[in-house]
Amino acid sequence: MTAPARVHAFTDDALGNHDAVELARLIRAGELSVAEVEAAAVTRLRHVAPGLHAMAYEAYDAPRRADADTGLLHGVPTLLKDNTDLLGMPTNHGSEAFRARPATHDGRYATQFLSAGMTVLGKSRMPEFGLNATTEFRSGPPTPNPWNTRHSVGASSGGAAALVAAGAVPIAHANDGGGSIRIPAAAAGLVGLKPSRGRHIDGEMARTLPINMISEGVVTRTVRDTATFHAALERHWRNPALPPLGLVEG
Repeated sequence: MTAPARVHAFTDDALGNHDAVELARLIRAGELSVAEVEAAAVTRLRHVAPGLHAMAYEAYDAPRRADADTGLLHGVPTLLKDNTDLLGMPTNHGSEAFRARPATHDGRYATQFLSAGMTVLGKSRMPEFGLNATTEFRSGPPTPNPWNTRHSVGASSGGAAALVAAGAVPIAHANDGGGSIRIPAAAAGLVGLKPSRGRHIDGEMARTLPINMISEGVVTRTVRDTATFHAALERHWRNPALPPLGLVEG
């Protein structure tokens, strides 16, 4: 029996081993440019994403960049999960039953997500409508765990978790109703926090549920990336019914 394979993209490029907070600092200091960080992430995604079956849509040639450089994570490359609308990109909800057209506008939550200043390079894969605890599909191979490709990376934010754990991007969008942030984060050795419901703007699908269990968030490799992300989004909108978070440090 062959040894289990580990898939990773870490190399001596602009991304290095940096987390999102450090990349944003280096960009602000002028030590790295947004363009070279973006190019490094695209190269890494092209290297590992096909083997991990982790990308639902590639926007490498037409990424969505921040309108301003004021976000706490300005210039950091990221991915949006395939259940959130973003102008010009299709939202297929992990389903093979239909082929979505590109969205005609940004979704409610996407607007808040973009306020952090990150560059969206595409959409990460998820199981159909996020209903499975593994990222697998009716046809085609599942998304494996990059630490051991014989194992599952979990779901429903499995594509995001696989690509962050493999080092393709340092941070990626995820959302969680019954474990869709926490399960893949645990499987892939990442930080996966399900924030309080209502902490962020609800996406379109969450608003149609009889009981809204969904929280928006990210999967990351460091605690400070997750903390900074939530602080960044709070600058755009804060739910007055919840106490403010601010930037949690130390």
